[in-house]
Amino acid sequence: MAFGNLKTDKGVGELNKFLEDKSYINGYQISKSDIDTANQLAKAPNANQPHALRWYNHIKSFTAEELKSIGASPLAAGKPTITPAAEHDDDGDDLDLFDSDTEEDAEAAKIRAARLQAYSEKKAKKPELIAKSSVILEVKPWDDETNMKEMETCVRNITMEGLLWGASKLVPVGYGINKLQIMCVVEDEKVSIDELTEKIQEFEDFVQSVDVAAFNKI
Repeated sequence: MAFGNLKTDKGVGELNKFLEDKSYINGYQISKSDIDTANQLAKAPNANQPHALRWYNHIKSFTAEELKSIGASPLAAGKPTITPAAEHDDDGDDLDLFDSDTEEDAEAAKIRAARLQAYSEKKAKKPELIAKSSVILEVKPWDDETNMKEMETCVRNITMEGLLWGASKLVPVGYGINKLQIMCVVEDEKVSIDELTEKIQEFEDFVQSVDVAAFNKI
């Protein structure tokens, strides 16, 4: 399996992408291909290459006997210190900051936490949809002597958070009497239509009754 020049970040990046859903270079267990690939690395993968780093730490955990069983020889001199676990020196010359499973788990947890934080921030920035409705109200006067212009002015003077008045017109109902048909847009969580009609009916000098002629979710 070719990944380009594994002594460069680009090559290691290709290896990292390949190992995103794989544990080994070939098949489902360690093989000579893993050791050969490791021999091509100039240094251990870094935290920005988590899949290659996971594979790297796993491969170097194998003992000399385990490597021998797959026909793999010790890594060539000058290569990254992925030597069998039993052959590690205690003098610290080949100290690897990613040498333990505990540190690997901590790094994986750090990456996972960063991804969760990024997701949470992205979700928080997403605009919240506001439920609105379009309503047509019919406001009926007492008789043909009711000043319809003043009645409409009273209706439009009602202000509520989440309420926006729209177009209006007078509709004949007979005997020279007109009713006011007026449209409004309301935010469902902020405006109660029952409360709005009650406020309109408080103009007793003008208003006989209020009906909802149409109600549509936007």
